[in-house]
Amino acid sequence: MMGALLQTISRFASLLFAGLFAGFLVGVLVLEVSLRRFDGSVYTQLQQVALIGLPILASVLLLPALAATGFQVIVGVRSRERTFWLTAVALALLLVALVTTLVVNVPINLAEGGWSVQAPPADWVGLRDRWQVGHAIRTGAALLAFGALGIAAYRRPIAGSR
Repeated sequence: MMGALLQTISRFASLLFAGLFAGFLVGVLVLEVSLRRFDGSVYTQLQQVALIGLPILASVLLLPALAATGFQVIVGVRSRERTFWLTAVALALLLVALVTTLVVNVPINLAEGGWSVQAPPADWVGLRDRWQVGHAIRTGAALLAFGALGIAAYRRPIAGSR
């Protein structure tokens, strides 16, 4: 009984946090695409404002998604059913989002924090484009992970609940 409850809670948490994380990334993607028509000063100022709270929000959403999805994979490893593989793929995709964030986006975020709003660096467009490609990759990975978790949750009954 307790095992089924933990599975239910972790499945819910996995789906909830992965979905919120994916939605958050889509919102940032829409904003980033909109910013492409503005100059470096506007872009720099908005990035510096965004860097105040958005990294915290991203962590608060992604880390529980990873933990809950990882728990689901550990619990389901013996079954090796289709839903296990969907959950394992979702975990791998969430890890792609994390690694992309750490390798591509965070270093650029750290650099942007020191830019002058009045005089962004000469290569700001290239850095912006690189950041946006990284962001598009992690957004796609997060959306696919959310989709895989949704399908797995729909297709898999909780053990002991039949």
